[in-house]
Amino acid sequence: MTDIIQLLPDHVANQIAAGEVVQRPASVVKELLENAIDAGATKITLLVKDAGKTLVQVTDDGIGMSVTDARLCFERHATSKIKTADDLFNLHTKGFRGEALASIAAIAHVELKTRTETSEVGTKICIEGSEVTSQEAAVVPRGTTISVKNLFYNIPARRNFLKSNPVETRHIIDEFHRVALAHPQVAFSMLHNGNDVFNLPASNARQRIVNIFGSKTNEKLVPVSEETEIVKVEGFVIKPQFAKKSRGEQFFFVNDRFIKSPYLHHAVSNAFEGLLKDGAQPGYFLFLSVDPHSIDINIHPTKTEIKFDDEHAIYAMLRATIKHSLGQFSIAPVLDFNKDSGFETPYEYSKKQPVAPTIEVDKNFNPFQKEGAQRNISFPYKREKGASWESLYVGLKQEEGVVSGLEDIEFESEEVSGRLFETTADVEGQITFQLHNKYIISPIKSGMMVIHQHLAHQRILYEELLKNITVQEAVSQQLLFPLTLHFSTPDLEILEKVKEQLEHTGFVFSEIGEEQLSINGIPVNLLESQVAGVLERLINDIKEEVPDAGFSQNDLLAKSMAKSMAVRTGIALNRSEQEHLVNQLFACKEPSIAPNNKPVLVTFDVTDFDKKFN
Repeated sequence: MTDIIQLLPDHVANQIAAGEVVQRPASVVKELLENAIDAGATKITLLVKDAGKTLVQVTDDGIGMSVTDARLCFERHATSKIKTADDLFNLHTKGFRGEALASIAAIAHVELKTRTETSEVGTKICIEGSEVTSQEAAVVPRGTTISVKNLFYNIPARRNFLKSNPVETRHIIDEFHRVALAHPQVAFSMLHNGNDVFNLPASNARQRIVNIFGSKTNEKLVPVSEETEIVKVEGFVIKPQFAKKSRGEQFFFVNDRFIKSPYLHHAVSNAFEGLLKDGAQPGYFLFLSVDPHSIDINIHPTKTEIKFDDEHAIYAMLRATIKHSLGQFSIAPVLDFNKDSGFETPYEYSKKQPVAPTIEVDKNFNPFQKEGAQRNISFPYKREKGASWESLYVGLKQEEGVVSGLEDIEFESEEVSGRLFETTADVEGQITFQLHNKYIISPIKSGMMVIHQHLAHQRILYEELLKNITVQEAVSQQLLFPLTLHFSTPDLEILEKVKEQLEHTGFVFSEIGEEQLSINGIPVNLLESQVAGVLERLINDIKEEVPDAGFSQNDLLAKSMAKSMAVRTGIALNRSEQEHLVNQLFACKEPSIAPNNKPVLVTFDVTDFDKKFN
C-alpha cells in the first residue's frame, strides 16, 4: 500500500492558519495594533482605506526590528514573546503565538518598514502571498510601519464573504476602541479614506473613555475600585438611567487584554438587578488585574476567551464591588426615611450649653371651681340671620309656560346606569376581542383569526414608512421647543448619512453639531419621549447590517423605525382601536407576514375546535 500522508507546503499551512486568525480586515487591525503595543510604542497611527479591503496601515514609534528580525517575523511560530511552554502561563504581552504576521502575509500584499534606535538605516521588505519579492535598506524613522494591501487577493471566495464597507468599518472601529481603551497612556489616531476619525492623546482611563464616546459620557460614569488577593478591579459602570437596549458599551479587560465573558457579564447584570428598565443592558468599562499564572489565554487564536482558576470568587467579588460603588455614589436606593427638619438641632445652637426651662404655675387655678355667668361678648361686626332659600324665589311672576312650583321638575335618577364591569350582553355585538393585551381575536366565516398586535402594527408602520421614504414625504408635527439629543461622533456620522430618508419620514432637523442633534419636528405617529429610543435603535441596526444599496438602506430604516414605534405587547386597546388596527392590517400588501418575516396572524377553522371535543 502506498503512503498517502504528506506534509503540507508552508504557503498552504499559512492559508489554513489565516482562516483562524484573519477573519476580516478588523482582525488585521487588531493584530497589528497589539504588535505595536508590545513594541513599546507611545504613539500609534492607523490608516484605513475602503474599510480595510484596500489598505490597513499601522505606524508606531516602538523599538523597531533588526534586519534578521524583520525577515524572520513573517515565518510561522516565530515570536519574541515566549521561549518555553511555561511562558504561556506568565504572559505580559498581547501576542505569543507567532502566527499573525505569517497568516496575514499569506493572503495579502504586505510591506514592512522598520528601524531600531541604534541603526542608521532601516529595512524595507515586500511580501506577496508568503513570498518575499524584495528586501532592501531604506531611510525610515525609528519604529515600524506595516502596510497590508489587497486583503484576500488570492482567496476570492473569502473576499466575497466580506460584508459591506459600513459594516466592516464598524468592526474596525470596535477593535480600535478595545485596544485604545486598554492602553490610555498611548496616543492613538485613526484615519479612514483620508478623514480623521479619532485623535486620542495620552491620558487616564476616564479621559480616554470620554474622548472616544463623547463629552456627555463623563456624567454617566460611576467609578469602581476594589483590590483583593485574587483580583484587582478598576474602571467604571454607566448609571442605570443611561442604560441602552443595545450591548454597545460593554468592555471587560483582563491584564489589559479585551475579553468576552458571559459569566462575568451575568455578575454585572446581577449587581444592577432592580435598577434597569425592561430590556436595558448595563454599560461598563472594567479592568481586572489577576496573577498571569491563574489564567489560560491560549484557548482560541483571537485570544478573547480566558479560563480562570477560580471563576466563582471573581464573580462574587465583581458583583459585590459594583453593588458597593452603586450604593456609595447614591445610585442604588438605600433604606432611609424622610426626617422632619424640625427635629434637627439648628447650627447656631450646637455649641450652646443646655439650660433648664423655667416653670410658671398659676396658684389661683382651681379645676373644680364653677364657672361664673357668661359675659356678653361684643363682636366688631353685626351678626345677621342667614336668608332662607325661599327668599331666592320671592318676586318671581308666574308666566305662561313657566312653572313656579317644583312638582313637574324632573330630577336625575338615583339609579346608576353604568356598570363597573361590562356584562357579556354588552359585548355580544363586538367584532374583535383582545386577549391578554397581546392578541386580537376576530371571528371569520370559517372560524377564528388571532392577530399579534405588535407584529401587525409593525407591518402597518413599515409599509407606511417605506412609502413615505421612497414615494411621498410624510406629515410632520412641529415641536414647540427644539429637542436636543446627544450622540457620539461616529453615531452622528451614521445619522448624517440617513438624514434625507429620516426627513421623508417626518423628522425635521435644525442642527447636527458636535456631539449633539437638534430636532424641530417628528413623525405624527411618534411621541416626543420615544424619539431618543427610536434613533438609538436605528443607529444600532445600521452599525450591524446596513448594506451599500440605497433601497436596502431604506428598507432597514423602515424596519427599525416600525419596530420602535409599534404598539407594545401589554397595552390595552379599546374596541375602535382594535378594529382600526385590523382594517389597516388588511389594507397592507403583505398582511400575513411581519417585516422580520414572522407570521402576523393565525387562523383556526371550526373543524379544529370540533376535533377537540370529539
